[in-house]
This record gives sequence, structure tokens and C-alpha cells, in this order.
Amino acid sequence: MSEAAPATAEAAHDSTTGAPPGPDPASPPTAGRHVLHLAIGVVLLALNLRPALVAVSPLADTIRDDSGMSAAATSLLTALPLLCFGLLAPVAPRLGRRLGMERSLFGTMLLICAGTALRLLDSVVALFAGTVVIGAGIAVANVLLPGLIKRDFPAKAGLMTGLYSMSLFGGAALAAGVTLPVQQASGMNWRTTLACWGALAVVALLVWLPQVRSRTRVGAAAAHQAAHPVRGLWRSPLAWQVTAYMGLQSLNYYAAAAWLPTVFQDAGMAPGDAGWMLSFSSLLGIAGSFLAPVIVGRRLRSGTLAALGAVLCALGFAGLLAAPVGGAYLWMTLLGLGQGAAISLALLFIVQRAPDARHVAQLSSMSQCFGYILAATGPTLLGAVHDASHSWTVPLVLLLVLLVPQVVAGLGAARDRHVAGIG
Repeated sequence: MSEAAPATAEAAHDSTTGAPPGPDPASPPTAGRHVLHLAIGVVLLALNLRPALVAVSPLADTIRDDSGMSAAATSLLTALPLLCFGLLAPVAPRLGRRLGMERSLFGTMLLICAGTALRLLDSVVALFAGTVVIGAGIAVANVLLPGLIKRDFPAKAGLMTGLYSMSLFGGAALAAGVTLPVQQASGMNWRTTLACWGALAVVALLVWLPQVRSRTRVGAAAAHQAAHPVRGLWRSPLAWQVTAYMGLQSLNYYAAAAWLPTVFQDAGMAPGDAGWMLSFSSLLGIAGSFLAPVIVGRRLRSGTLAALGAVLCALGFAGLLAAPVGGAYLWMTLLGLGQGAAISLALLFIVQRAPDARHVAQLSSMSQCFGYILAATGPTLLGAVHDASHSWTVPLVLLLVLLVPQVVAGLGAARDRHVAGIG
């Protein structure tokens, strides 16, 4: 059986109602211009889920010098949103059921706009408050978008997951690469520079608005299902393996994103070049994140790809230990491809291991709740280990070691079966 079989089996028979699926009256039409517009909307939403956070990293030294914050306090600007991702993930399915996915996703962009505006205020409290508001918006979108893909693109789940994760990396690459050059060229202060990323959320709001206005009649069966969330996933070993893989690959990515520019600068690289290396890695991540879900089941099994992605990351970290500046482009190429494949697989596991959109929402909530809480420890942990050891050797070795349980979790999550819940 191919790895796309769960989606195929689910499309052939609705296990909840016992009837052939037919068109879902709760879903918008999935043909022609509407599908294209919906796909563009998903891409634009996804583009907004990283820039407002990643843009902090290239400006970290400037923020610290201007505000007087310590390195540990500055690292919280990266860790706090991840905590929001985890703590607020369980709220997202409830919002989706109460308001509908389209309206809820529109609200996430409003929160991102509000958070970026709040960070304009000349106050450290406003800086952290705005970061939390942005994190809340992203937390809800993180959970709901995989469910939207499962619901509205059942035959193209791999392709849309690839586009979704590619957009995540694209937004991160854009923020990492242009934030510092724009700030230096324009002469804007760091607050205004961070707030500029709100413009991208405004564009997404405008494009997504027709989805909010399109209201369709909900059938009785669909309404009954929506009112009863899936429960009991925490008793599923497969659900925990998906969760562990999500958390470990996220820890790997966010810890590296938070500190790699500093690693390069401490090795003698100029600040602008160090920021570019993070952007370069994200650009390669775009390729890895798009290709991974597309080739799964066609050329490689997802378990094999999970192991291959970890090997690429391991070679990248090992290279950073041996010659951080001399081989910087090679190491960041390996890291970008490996991390890109990992995030795509984490999102694909959520879609493939769930039999329907309701299970996707709950599995997405569970995996991102526990996964991002784990990931939130990464930047702070690496910073603390660096402060204790006075070098980047031990932190990089720690990231290498954590790739082992990541592979184990990935092999478990790759099993061709569905999670089982109650409700």
C-alpha cells in the first residue's frame, strides 16, 4: 500500500456516517477559480507565520543594545511565541468549530497586524506584549491550516502541504535576509523595521476576505460532527510519535535560527554576512520543504526521508563544529535541505495519519501543543549551555545528539495507519 493510501481510503468511504462521501456541504466548492483563489490564500496566510518572529534574530544585538535587555531576555522574544504555539494550540479547534475555519484564519491575520503595531510603542512591555499577540495569531493558524488542506484539498494533500511548508520557509528566508539590509538602508529604527512585516499580513487579509464572506449551508450530519470534537488521541502511541517528531524538528529549527547568526559572528564573520547565512539556509529549506511531501510515496518512503533529513542536519552541524566560516555555504545548504524536509514531513504526518478533517484538527492541536512547548526550550537551552561552556561546541553537539530521537519518532510516525480517537 502506498503512503497516500490513508487519504485515498478516506475519500472512498466516510467512516463517520457510513455513507459514500459525495460533496461535503460544509466545504466551499473545490473547482476552478475558487480552488486557485483558496490555494493563493493558503500560501499568503502561511507566508505570515514566520517573518514577524524570525525578523527579531538579525536585529537581536540592536534590540539588546537599545533596550538594555540581557541576552537571556532577548532570547525570550523567540521563545515566547513558541510557548504561545504550544499553550494556545488546544484553543484553535474550538475557535474553528465556533467561528468556522475561514473566519478564524482571518482573525489570526488581525492578531498579527495588531501585534506588529503594538511593538511600535517605545516600551519593553509593549515589545513582549506585541510578540505574545503575534504568537497567539500564529498558534491558531498553525493548527487550522492543515485541517483546511485536508478538508478542501483531499486529492492534493501532498502538493498543498508542500506549498504550505514552502511558504513557511519562504517567509522565514525573506525576514532573515532583508530585515537588516532594509533597516540599514532606510535608517529606520528597529521597532519600525519589525512593524513593516505587518504589511504582509494586510495583503493576506485582503486576499482572504472573500473566503470569510462565502457562507455555505451546513448539513445536519456535518453540524453534528463539528459540534463533537475528537477525544482520546493522547492514548494513541502513533499520535505521540507524530507529536515527538513535530517537537524535536521544531526545537532543532528554532534553536538554530535563534543562534546561528551569533555562531558565525563569534567565529569572525561580519554581522550582515551572518544574517545572510540564515537567510540562505531558509532559501534552501524552501526546496526541501516543497520536495519532501511531493516525493513521499513516489520515490521514497516517509520514514526513509525522515532519516535522510536528519543525516543532512547532522552533517551541517558537524561542519559548523569543524569549520564554521570556511564551509559556511555547504553547512547551511545541508541544514536548509534537512530542516525543510523535516518540517514538511511533520505537517504531512498530521494530515496523513488522520482519517478526516476533525481528526486533523485534534492531532494538529496535540502535536503542536506539546511539540512547540518542547521547541520553546531550544533557544533558551542553547543560550544557557553557551553561557556555561563559553563556546558553541557543546550546544552544537547537543543539537547533533537530539537528532537521534527525532529519527526514532519519525520512523514511528511514518507507519501507514491512522490515529484513533473517540467522538
